[in-house]
Amino acid sequence: MIRRTVLEWQSLPYGEGEDEIPEWAADRLAAVASRSPLGGAHGGRIVTLGRKALRAGQVVGILAAEGVELEILPKIDVPGQDGAATGQIREKLVHMLAVALDLDIDGGRMTELSWQRDHLLEILIGLFTRKLAAAVREGMPRHYLDQADDLRALFGRLDVGRQFSIHAANPSRLACRFDELSTDIPLNQIMKAAVHKLRGLARSPDNRRRLAELEFTYADVSSIPTRSLRWDAARIDRTNARWRHLLSLARFLLGDRFQTSSMGAQAGFSLLFEMNTLFEEYVGQLVKRALRGSDMTVHLQGGGLYCLESLSDGRRTFQTRPDILIKRGGAVLQIIDTKWKRIGTRIDDPKQGVSQSDVYQMMAYAKIYDCSNLTLLYPLHDALGPVNGIIGRHRVGERHGTLEMATLAVGQSPDGYSWLRWPNPKP
Repeated sequence: MIRRTVLEWQSLPYGEGEDEIPEWAADRLAAVASRSPLGGAHGGRIVTLGRKALRAGQVVGILAAEGVELEILPKIDVPGQDGAATGQIREKLVHMLAVALDLDIDGGRMTELSWQRDHLLEILIGLFTRKLAAAVREGMPRHYLDQADDLRALFGRLDVGRQFSIHAANPSRLACRFDELSTDIPLNQIMKAAVHKLRGLARSPDNRRRLAELEFTYADVSSIPTRSLRWDAARIDRTNARWRHLLSLARFLLGDRFQTSSMGAQAGFSLLFEMNTLFEEYVGQLVKRALRGSDMTVHLQGGGLYCLESLSDGRRTFQTRPDILIKRGGAVLQIIDTKWKRIGTRIDDPKQGVSQSDVYQMMAYAKIYDCSNLTLLYPLHDALGPVNGIIGRHRVGERHGTLEMATLAVGQSPDGYSWLRWPNPKP
């Protein structure tokens, strides 16, 4: 198995050189990317097949085909070189996923993972299997299910309709209906489906061992195809609250972003997510945590107001979806738009690399939502120095408030979010 790691927007050369992957491997990876919903036209949003190299886009994760596996990681500045730096990037990426998916991953399990040795998929499988094994040791969830059986003695209640239709000529059998405490419930069926899926993908001996043990544990639970799983019936209440995070992780591993596919003799799979979307969801969850307990509400991709309304028939067009709205009641207090790109550091560039279209968009938001506090939020990188907060403030026209450019260090806990205006609590 050929395994390689690249950062987003980097290139992986192919050919016959010592540091190159074979051309057939590049072709297979490009073919898998073209079948992914996140790939766009010909998979170009994931990887682009050039004349001499395979170039990654801004979609990160795992792309695999027969005989080759490519890990695409985000550009996050970390200390160290080669394997050490790559391991830290994986750790920060998993941290972002955990926050965005609202997963509870304790420090003990994080330290058990091989960040430098294992690729992202193997790390996520390790997290899931360790967390699931620990939960199973405390007991699998069970619910009372309505059962029906034909018995020699009455157990539960008599099914009168069935008794006098099926057993009218054979009264030695009684049609019984009763409630039985069972583990064959939708929540456990989802866990079994995840275990079965991941067992075919895991390469690490430890992960394969844990998955084999878990598959044995779930032997009495029905095997349900992924597309037929009853997610709405997987009940989480006070009796099984510890399974909430496992359900979120299973949903991620089995969901629309995780695809298995085949094309003739060529098989492949992908576990992919777009960094723009992940950064937005990561920041959104951080803001929700910071404002928890206040009278503010946080709305991701909310709003929905329109830019234009026809004077002739009142038809509205150009609907807006700001990344993050902070509201008190019906009033919008702050609008935050996240951008997964590196803000500029050139002294002679007063725009700092901020695009004109982004500024126009924020000005439109200020007018449409009657909001005077606007923030463009970018990831922090080394060229900006130790700054982790507001790096620029600007007046928007004469009366439309203030637009701030700010940065956030991924995976760090700052003393306070200086760019969070209402209020500015400790995170």
